[in-house]
Amino acid sequence: MTVPALPLVVEGGGEDIVHHLRDRRTRLREALVEHGALLLRGFQVNGVDGFEAAVRELSGAALAYSERSSPRTVIKGNVYTSTDYPPQEEIFLHNENSYQAVWPLVLYFHCVEPPHTRGATPLADTRRVHEAIDPAVREEFSRRRWMVVRNYSDEVGLHWREAFGTDSPDEVSRYCAENGIVARWRDRDHLRTEAVRDAVHRHPVTGLPVWFNHATVFHVTTLPEPVRLGLLEMYGEEGLPSNTYYGDGAPIPDVVTEHLRSCYRSAAVRFDYHRDDVLVVDNMRTAHGREPFTGPRRIAVAMAEPSRGPDGR
Repeated sequence: MTVPALPLVVEGGGEDIVHHLRDRRTRLREALVEHGALLLRGFQVNGVDGFEAAVRELSGAALAYSERSSPRTVIKGNVYTSTDYPPQEEIFLHNENSYQAVWPLVLYFHCVEPPHTRGATPLADTRRVHEAIDPAVREEFSRRRWMVVRNYSDEVGLHWREAFGTDSPDEVSRYCAENGIVARWRDRDHLRTEAVRDAVHRHPVTGLPVWFNHATVFHVTTLPEPVRLGLLEMYGEEGLPSNTYYGDGAPIPDVVTEHLRSCYRSAAVRFDYHRDDVLVVDNMRTAHGREPFTGPRRIAVAMAEPSRGPDGR
C-alpha cells in the first residue's frame, strides 16, 4: 500500500494564500485527511492578518489556547507564538491538547522567520504509531486508559492563573468539574489536578484508530536526564509539573515509555522551514514536535475546529 506523502507540499508560485484556499477549499480539506498535513509553500501570506485570514478560510475562527501546558505569547487575537522553550531543547512528538476533554482538530504553523539550523516541526502519522505499538501495550492502555497529573505553582511549570487564564479559583474548579478533571487545592497558589483520558481514539472522518494522547510526552522519562533528575530531586514525583500513569494510577513502566518513544520516532518525518511556509496539520491524524535549533526561528501558531471526546460532556 502506498503511504501518502507527509506533509503534502502545495506550491503557491507567489499567489495570495487566502485566494488559493478559497478556490480550492474542498480539495485541500480532502488532501488534509488523506495526507495528515499540508505544507503551503511560496504563497503571499501578508503577516499575521493574512495568516489569521487563511485559518478562517480553511477552518473558521481560531481557538483560544486554554488549559495551557506550555508558555506561549499572544501575537494577535488567537494567534500565538510557538512554545517559548529554550532553543536547545527538543519538544517530543505529541498531539495538541490531547490531555484535554476538548481539543483542536486542525493546527496551523506560519514560519515568520526560519531558524539557521534544524528547528523543524517533525511529524508522525498516528495510525503508523498505533500500528507499531506492541498489541499487548495497546490493549493495556485501551483497557486501563491513561492519567495525567499536573501541579501548578509559582515554583515550577505554569501557575494555574496562566494555565487557565483566570484569577478565580472558583472558575478553575468549575472548569475542572465540567471537563473531567479532579482538582485538589493545596493552598491558593498550588493546584494539583488529575484527569483520566482515552489513549486510542477514532479519527472523526476516517473512523480509523489513532494513538492520540500525551502519555509519552508528559511522562517524566521523556525529559532530558539532567532536567528529569533535577526536578525529581527538588520536587519528588508528587511535585512534578506533569507526569503520566495508567488510568488507575499505577506507574507506566520505563520500558513501555521507551517503546512508545521508539514507535513515534520510527514514524517521524521532517522538513526544513522556508520563510512564509504555512503548515496545516490534522491534529488527530498527525503528531508534531520541535527540533532544537539555532537562530531566530519565529513560528506563529493557531488552532481551530474544537472536537469533544467522551469526557467533553
